[in-house]
Amino acid sequence: MNIQPFGVEIWMNEFENNCELNLAETCVASITLGELIDIAGLRDTILDDLSGMKMSYGAIEGSDRLRDAIGGLYENQSRENIITTHGTIGANALVHQTLISRGDHVISVIPTYQQHYSIPESIGAEIELLHLRVENNFLPDLDVLRAMVRADTKLIAINNPNNPTGALMDASLLGEIAAIAREVGAWLLCDEVYRGTDQVGDGYTVSVADIYEKGISTAGMSKAYSLAGLRVGWIAGPRELLEDVMVHRDYNTISVGRIDEHFAAIALENKGAIIARSQNITRNNLAILREWVNGEPLISWVEPQSGTTALLRYDLQIPSRDLCVALLEEEGVMLTPGSAMAMEGWLRIGFTNPAENLKEGLGRISEFLARRKG
Repeated sequence: MNIQPFGVEIWMNEFENNCELNLAETCVASITLGELIDIAGLRDTILDDLSGMKMSYGAIEGSDRLRDAIGGLYENQSRENIITTHGTIGANALVHQTLISRGDHVISVIPTYQQHYSIPESIGAEIELLHLRVENNFLPDLDVLRAMVRADTKLIAINNPNNPTGALMDASLLGEIAAIAREVGAWLLCDEVYRGTDQVGDGYTVSVADIYEKGISTAGMSKAYSLAGLRVGWIAGPRELLEDVMVHRDYNTISVGRIDEHFAAIALENKGAIIARSQNITRNNLAILREWVNGEPLISWVEPQSGTTALLRYDLQIPSRDLCVALLEEEGVMLTPGSAMAMEGWLRIGFTNPAENLKEGLGRISEFLARRKG
């Protein structure tokens, strides 16, 4: 199987361990296990819980405790509608591998996480890309989508909140996309790994799995829950789909680690405190980034409505990778070049580091840009 190199991941692997300030990071500032234990009030009992845990394989579909906790994130999903995976990346891969065959027609938004178009392409599917454009605030153009959908469309893949733009589709827009999919019986996959980070309200936009009978939600513990190190994700959707997914999952997962699922369940059972922490970071830090963008003559953007990243358009005649490499070499600050996401002329910034790191990094970027104004 031939597959395109994964642009963002190659960039991160190449440079993230060789920078002073990583503003390419996409997770809300990570918490320690000790912090999680204290949030849950388990300091006096956690060792007893863990010391009795046998290091056998875990529950094949995911522990009942964790799947019940995940179900609490949705309006209409229960334990039977959920299986756990190795991160959201594992969830996305399994959905595509399960649903897509050579020759199938697949529509994916772009920019998005590259899995959603490169995996179907590698299988031999016919891929059409729905470009998210700045003039539409990086939201899908429904007229364009309707024109792309065919009677044999197998899957529409979207990402909400969007990575890398931070654009957010509300319940009304998602409902219209579901209606378009329903007309031809297409599956609708929504990568919702950033769900919980909306800039207003409780942070949670409606899930596709809750509004469409062929809707599939993928998500995980990495972004809003600040626990990427657990490597726990999940698929929420119709039971018959999950049964098909399990056929593929048996070949690459067996089960998710018992300790990982144990701590993920603890986190979701205490999600109120964790999400409050995340929203404090995402909302305050976006205000810091907004002030910086407004004061930078070489930078413009469409302000994100959710998520942990933003796209920055820069007014310089230099390829985005060259700019990012120079920024690393001169200032020690890491961004992600738009070229890694098919968005040349843009930069992706992650703004949910500790606030002082964000401020320091933005200051260094300003110094870098000032030297190039002439």
